[in-house]
Amino acid sequence: MILNALYFFAAPLLSFVILLAIFSPLEKYFPARVQKFFRPAWFTDLCFFLGQYLIWGALVFAALAFLAPWIMGLVPASFRSIVHTQAWWLQAIEIILLSDLFIYWGHRIQHRVPFLWRFHAVHHSAEHLDWLAAHREHPLDTIYTVGLINLPAFLLGFDLSTLAAFTAFRGIWAIYIHSNVRLPLGPLRMLIGAPELHHWHHAKERFAGNYANLSPLMDLLFGTYRHPDNEPTELGLAEPFPRSYLGQLMHPLMPKKKK
Repeated sequence: MILNALYFFAAPLLSFVILLAIFSPLEKYFPARVQKFFRPAWFTDLCFFLGQYLIWGALVFAALAFLAPWIMGLVPASFRSIVHTQAWWLQAIEIILLSDLFIYWGHRIQHRVPFLWRFHAVHHSAEHLDWLAAHREHPLDTIYTVGLINLPAFLLGFDLSTLAAFTAFRGIWAIYIHSNVRLPLGPLRMLIGAPELHHWHHAKERFAGNYANLSPLMDLLFGTYRHPDNEPTELGLAEPFPRSYLGQLMHPLMPKKKK
C-alpha cells in the first residue's frame, strides 16, 4: 500500500523533472519569445499537469479502454489481422498518416463547432506558451483528442507495441510544439511540425489555422497552413474566460448565458 502511494506521487514528480531537464535548456538558449520561467499562470498550468498525472489521465484511458472493444468490432477481424502482420515500419507510417488525418479534421471541427469549442477553449486560454502550458487541457477534451489519435489503431488492428511507441513519441512532440522554443528548420518546416507553426495556431484568432500536429502536411493539403516569420503578438482567447484551475474545469460545463 505504501509503495503504491509512493509510486502514485513519485511518477508525476519524475515526469516533471525529466521534462524540465529536456525543455528548460532549449527554452533558455533558443527562446521563441523572452519570458520568465515563473511567467503568469504558471501555477495554473502546474495544476493542469498534476491533474493529468494524478487524476484525469487514468480516467481518460479507462474511457478509451471501455470504448475500444466496441470500436474494434466495427472492422472485420480478417482485415485487422492483415494490418497487424505488416512490417512494423509500414505500420508506423500508416499510423502517423492516418492519425494525423483524423486529428487534423477533429481539431479543425473543434474550432468550428461551439459545443466542442467550449472544452477546447480551455487549452487555448493560455496566454504564455511553454512545455508546461501544453498540459492545459480539459479532461473531456483530452478524451476526444486522444480517442481520435488512437482511432485508426483501434479500428484497423495495428500492433500494440508499435502503437505504444507512437503514443509516447506523439506525447513528447505535443509538448515540444507548445514549448517556448524557436529552432528554424528551413525547408524541413514543410514536413515537420514545430513550435513556430503551432504558436500561430494559439494566436487570438480562433481560426488561425495550423491544425496539424506531427507534420504540417494536412494543413498544406487542405489550405490552412500559416507560417509568418515572426511570433504572434498575442496568444490566448478573444473571449472572456476564467483564469483559475477549477474555474476553467467548470466553465465548459455551465449553461451558456444568453446574450
